[in-house]
Amino acid sequence: MRLITVAIHTYEYALGVKALLESEGVEVTLQNVNLEQPEVSSGVRVRIAEHNLPLALRILENQDIFKPATATSADAARPAHSIMVPTDFSGHAFAAACVAVRLAAAHGTDITFLHSYIGRNLPANIQLTDNLTYEVTELKGDEELHRSAEASMKALVHRLKAMMKSGELPVVKCRSMIVEGVPEDAIVDCARSEPPYLVVMGTRAYERKQREMIGSVAAEVLDESRFSVLTIPENLDAGDATSPRNILFLSNLDQDDILALDALYRYFPDASARVTIMNVAQRMRFSTGDRGRASLALADYCRRKFEHYTFETVPVSPSAAMQELDRMQAEEKFDLIVVPNRRKSAFSRLFNPGLAHKVVLESDRPMLVIPV
Repeated sequence: MRLITVAIHTYEYALGVKALLESEGVEVTLQNVNLEQPEVSSGVRVRIAEHNLPLALRILENQDIFKPATATSADAARPAHSIMVPTDFSGHAFAAACVAVRLAAAHGTDITFLHSYIGRNLPANIQLTDNLTYEVTELKGDEELHRSAEASMKALVHRLKAMMKSGELPVVKCRSMIVEGVPEDAIVDCARSEPPYLVVMGTRAYERKQREMIGSVAAEVLDESRFSVLTIPENLDAGDATSPRNILFLSNLDQDDILALDALYRYFPDASARVTIMNVAQRMRFSTGDRGRASLALADYCRRKFEHYTFETVPVSPSAAMQELDRMQAEEKFDLIVVPNRRKSAFSRLFNPGLAHKVVLESDRPMLVIPV
């Protein structure tokens, strides 16, 4: 077995490097630089097997990530805005986590994993006659829920770090939060206290949403959010979401479209994408001719503004917007659907949910929802 030197350090520092590499499964041999006079401290070689070189370099170049860190030091080094990834530790949540890691590496930020659990200690269920017994029993149950969540979170981060070490994923910093509460409320509350750069969420496949009535967490977050959300359906190739080439932009033909397109370009500046602009505004603000001219003017402006993208428009009747959207999704297989999203009142969301809400429940494509 051929040994090669990856670093030369003082004896104390070399011991630390040896401990770090061996904690990640890399066997290390230390050798004094001055073999003729080893008592003279001129440095220590850190030597490893040649086949372990790529892994060792990946670890050494990202020591702050693979080293166990205190919460204080991790928070101090964390960028002001990280990518938030809500997770329930399911398969589709893990797929979203992989997409988020690639995006975090591309944008020079880190990842915050968020898990929420619904505790048993709800005040509404406490009866005055058995208050003390209830509190002791339910406190024990909540502690078990929290410990279980911590174990699952640790396993998730460990799995991702193993993929980072092997080169399957780029190396980024990961932190985690576990809170008690309803998932959609916890996501919105945490995002308000620490505004994220982006929220990346996994969603179920369309058939499973219909069969199991699942998907409401993402839909509720979209209705409440004032931050950008990227939804990732299960069974998706991660490359489709991290470097989209065929994008559908659902336009309202107003100034907010410019803001949403600018946000899209910041998230994917080097995608060299084809963007199809489809006007889905329900209000009759334009005649048919005016709508066409406004769409063309928007596309012309975007061609000058966003140099890596190409743009085309699709004329759609307002009354048939959703049907046309379904048809185009089936034919084009877009890599990404972008929806400028206006927040509605609770009453409006109940009886007339927003477009983003509808699309996330009915589509199997990644969707970027941008608040306007």
